[in-house]
Amino acid sequence: MIITKTREEIKLMHESAQIVSKTLGMIAKEIKPGVTTLHLDKLAEAFIRDHGAVPGFLGLYDFPNTLCVSPNAQVVHGIPNNKALEEGDILSVDCGAIKNEYYGDHAYTFEVGEVDDDVKQLIRITKESLYKGIAQFVAGNRVGDVGYAIQKYTEQHGYGVVRELVGHGLGKTMHEDPQMPNYGKRGRGKKFTEGMTVAIEPMINLGTKRIKQLPDGWTILTSDGKPSIHFEHDVALIDGQPRLLSTFDYVHEALGIETKEEDPYRLDVSLL
Repeated sequence: MIITKTREEIKLMHESAQIVSKTLGMIAKEIKPGVTTLHLDKLAEAFIRDHGAVPGFLGLYDFPNTLCVSPNAQVVHGIPNNKALEEGDILSVDCGAIKNEYYGDHAYTFEVGEVDDDVKQLIRITKESLYKGIAQFVAGNRVGDVGYAIQKYTEQHGYGVVRELVGHGLGKTMHEDPQMPNYGKRGRGKKFTEGMTVAIEPMINLGTKRIKQLPDGWTILTSDGKPSIHFEHDVALIDGQPRLLSTFDYVHEALGIETKEEDPYRLDVSLL
């Protein structure tokens, strides 16, 4: 069952999402060769709690940490550890927070030092595909329209679109209806209606779409060992249009990135 949200609930979800956005911005300043993902995890937990929220992943389905950190060939759900990051790595950081009973949940893939050109392109195309998907999250469209847009844009570059892991509805629980695959057919699936809130999150591989799981029961990685990229935004359907609850502005500020990619989807909270 899809749980639509009132304007007041969307405002609360925006607060939660912004805490995650600020956490990712803080983490962006810390990612460099020699830093461990466990160190990043501890920083994130303290930051979230200092901002009046609770880590959304810690203990969820018995996950042991605040962040999911997935380097290189890991797709998602990597567990923080004491292995130092190295020059040329990439790192997906997925973060969740709960405030006022509502979840924020989004992700960004970072470069550690200088990465290979083919990986840089994979990062760029995956991030662009996120906004291709968001653009289709409009009243009257369906789940398949978002998935189709992401799939078409990434597969035309020869990339693999993960099938087993999908985006999702978001609210007082981390995973609500509808599931939001990154592949699909236009006009298929559940219809988008006013007040829906979803997490759209392309997971795109440099090589095969196939994945496997490590014995830890969490970590997902590509079956061919090639890099995977993950970006995620929280989006609400307001007046028939997609509006971002989350932002990468804090990350971009930390990394010195100038972009207008979010501008068409920005939320004016004062209008809620």
